[in-house]
Amino acid sequence: MRLTLYTRLGCHLCDDAKAVLDRIGEPYQEINIEDSEELEDEYGFRIPVLMLDGKEHGYWRVEEDRLRRDLRLSSPG
Repeated sequence: MRLTLYTRLGCHLCDDAKAVLDRIGEPYQEINIEDSEELEDEYGFRIPVLMLDGKEHGYWRVEEDRLRRDLRLSSPG
């Protein structure tokens, strides 16, 4: 899976990010950082955090146009 979204329950920015990802239609894995102290330490103040191909693409807001462009640019073939 190319996209991973780090979230936490009750996060309205996370809900906004998921809505953007749903519009784009690219499958993504959602990981609740509350399940891991290590993830809480890493991402706790910046969620949601979006990863593209294992690299941080952004946090707090998903920039839809930028993500669409980067998905095209980094697609195989």
